[in-house]
Amino acid sequence: MLLTKHVTMQFGGLTAVSDFTTVVNDGEIVGLIGPNGAGKTTIFNMITGVYTPTKGQILLNGREIAGMPSHRITEIGIARTFQNIRLFHEMTVLENILVACNLREKPSLFESVLHLPAYLKKETKSKNFALELLDSVGLLSNADDNAVSLPYGKQRRLEIVRALATEPKLLLLDEPAAGMNPQESYELMDFIVSVRDKFDISVLLIEHHMQVVMGICTRLYVLDYGITIAEGTPQEIQKNQKVIDAYLGVE
Repeated sequence: MLLTKHVTMQFGGLTAVSDFTTVVNDGEIVGLIGPNGAGKTTIFNMITGVYTPTKGQILLNGREIAGMPSHRITEIGIARTFQNIRLFHEMTVLENILVACNLREKPSLFESVLHLPAYLKKETKSKNFALELLDSVGLLSNADDNAVSLPYGKQRRLEIVRALATEPKLLLLDEPAAGMNPQESYELMDFIVSVRDKFDISVLLIEHHMQVVMGICTRLYVLDYGITIAEGTPQEIQKNQKVIDAYLGVE
């Protein structure tokens, strides 16, 4: 699904990520872990077109995407969430989803201004799709609620659903369990696995909550100061002395 080959990102004299190579296969949930400032979000930003790598390749199903604009990368199948929730505060839960649906059902300006049948058909299709999405993740009863009135855990879930509305092949989750209590984190684990299975997608996630990472990821990559210091299964990573020293700690 995703292949990065020797990707490097430099900002002036600072190397934020160095020679990063990774593979995410179809249907996998892969974790990216490491201390704060290790370069994890920089990798997400390169994959999603926020940054163009200084060197290296990023391939989605064999297609080079490094340097493409973010909206184009979303169109061809990559969606993401952010460390800090970025919902549209003045919109309802349903309207937040409809914004993302616009990627696939784009009425022309002419159709929109005149409310032509083609526009109305696309609007109805988008609304039905959005409602189906909300129903599939247990948020249908909140469709008309203001997005920021939801409990924190549901806001996180809504942001993931909005990303799913773009119909991605690969979903990038940037610290989805941030700010959650233990119960919410356990529920999130089940939610991410169910999303992977229901929508037949691959997932790459950044997370500091080790119970989440170890509980759902098939493989892990560990970064420290922009360098990959380990990769392997959760069991292998837990026993890796470099990872213990740099990140996990003795316990």
